[in-house]
Amino acid sequence: MSLPLSGITVVSLEQAIAAPLASRHLADWGARIIKIERPGNGDFCRDYDTVMNGMSSQFVWTNRSKESVALDIKSPEGAQALFALLETADVFLQNLAPGAAARLGLDAKALVERFPRLIAVDISGYGSGGPYSKKKAYDLLVQCESGFLDINGSEAEPAKCGLAIADIATGMYALNGILMALYSRERTGRGTALEVSLFDSMTEWMSYPVYYVSGSGKPLKRNGMRHATIAPYGPFCTGDGRSIFFGIQNEREWVSFCNVVLGDASIAADPRFDSNPQRLAHRDALEALIEARFADWTSDDVLARLDSAAIANARMNSVEEFVDHPQVHARKRTRAVDSPTGPLTMFVPAITIEGVEPVMKPIPAVGEHTQRVLDELSLRKRSAA
Repeated sequence: MSLPLSGITVVSLEQAIAAPLASRHLADWGARIIKIERPGNGDFCRDYDTVMNGMSSQFVWTNRSKESVALDIKSPEGAQALFALLETADVFLQNLAPGAAARLGLDAKALVERFPRLIAVDISGYGSGGPYSKKKAYDLLVQCESGFLDINGSEAEPAKCGLAIADIATGMYALNGILMALYSRERTGRGTALEVSLFDSMTEWMSYPVYYVSGSGKPLKRNGMRHATIAPYGPFCTGDGRSIFFGIQNEREWVSFCNVVLGDASIAADPRFDSNPQRLAHRDALEALIEARFADWTSDDVLARLDSAAIANARMNSVEEFVDHPQVHARKRTRAVDSPTGPLTMFVPAITIEGVEPVMKPIPAVGEHTQRVLDELSLRKRSAA
């Protein structure tokens, strides 16, 4: 089978995480990605750390399979080359600082007016319009503004997410919009101007907490590793000193848990525990009861009992343990990818398509493909003449 996005050319004026993540997902399935970088140091994400054989772990994650073209887009020559690339491109992404794209004539609306078949995407911190439209935004700062930190962490202290979730959400919404726009263009022949912001993405992700708070009239308490509105759901200590996690989603599972795991059907009918709201109200007593039973068993014993009762469960793995996870290796979810500093082990895309192998080409050096791409532009101009 051919790759789903073969023949699609993407020009991306990108940096950091959100835009590069979106374009890398397009590259995974066959799109050609021409990454425009600053001459010299290139995308500043290259310098976040040096732990991957001298390369940044975040840059490695978001930039395989791309061609790097170093252009000074503020110079006449650089701008000319960029617009020449856009003449035949299918998609353009940019996540420049607020207002910068519009000053250069590179905002999505202006580009689609100039190139009617182009799908152009503006990625920003807070979107166009409103009092925050010109405000710089980074992932943690949007976690703050969107209320995410208010619900994340322990009861004593809020905590940021360990992943750049605002950037990731934005990149995935941009990807979703691009794929919809490509489908629309197949039917209409017209391009689309899209806008995606970190704040809007987190606004969508914060829907459930907002609805809960609005509906209940009370704050959604931070619960650390526990679930905020379901019990029992979270970590429990076992007799060998390890923590295991499990969650009860409905009353059928609750009854099965009491019968099969705890071996005591009477607990399910206890008035303190006979519904999820009651279990939440008496969560401390419930967790003490469960851990008293678990104290007689090892973590493996408890997990086996949970499996036999068809209760979802998990071990709390470290990152090092996750790297060696049997499910990852049994399903061959890693590949070696080349880079300027040598081969690196990377995870394959999350989507599996029978008979189709995703693209996992090298990570580029800054400007590695500049001359080749500019030579193509010259050939294109001569053939058009």
